[in-house]
Amino acid sequence: MKNIPRRLSLPLKHLALAAACGFVAMAARPAAAQVAPHAAEVAAYQGLHAAAHHGDVARIEKLIGTKADLNARDGNGRTPIHVATFAKQRGAIGALVKAGANINLLDKDRYDGVTIASVADDEETLRVLLSLGASAKLITSRYDGTALIAAAHLGHDGVVRQLIAAGAPLDHVNNLHWTAAIEAVVLGDGGPRHQKTLQALIAAGANLQLTDRLGNTPLQLAKSRGYVEMIRMLEKAGPKQDQKP
Repeated sequence: MKNIPRRLSLPLKHLALAAACGFVAMAARPAAAQVAPHAAEVAAYQGLHAAAHHGDVARIEKLIGTKADLNARDGNGRTPIHVATFAKQRGAIGALVKAGANINLLDKDRYDGVTIASVADDEETLRVLLSLGASAKLITSRYDGTALIAAAHLGHDGVVRQLIAAGAPLDHVNNLHWTAAIEAVVLGDGGPRHQKTLQALIAAGANLQLTDRLGNTPLQLAKSRGYVEMIRMLEKAGPKQDQKP
């Protein structure tokens, strides 16, 4: 499993469950995960990309004075803000945004800073991005998903709560026909953080009647996996959750 990117790195037992539910092709397919700059790229960085990676705010401000391109792209389409987000250089993010950098651009793999921070479970950088005007509503990744769906998949409950508060679309359906609530169940492990994630979505009013391509609700998916606490939460959320729309 080491070669499967984290965004879709399912334990074997979950692959088996996915296969049982008819999702084997999806579950076995590697996802296009966020790609942080590798060492060779970082070594080759110049200008704002280098300053952003190292969090060198003074250098960023000097380069801004020379009219450097605030939204310049590296070979993977990453802007200095993307690079600073990967490196958790919050001061650099602030300096770039203050100077007019676009905080909502997508890289070549269609990821923005909010989704990068969300997948990294980096609550503090996410908080900074959102406070500076980053949107929690963008459609990102090859799966036409959102940062909320990615965070729900991974059980990043604190991130999920931040995104909900920032107005992330609760019921967006990605091109796998999954919502954040469905991913919290079908790609989660049923453990405490995925439970907290699902509870946050329920409390926010997520539509629990939306189904996957086979017509399964989150409750039906939780039952198929034996996720007792999730079943309890979903049943409490509505007595009709076990009925297909």
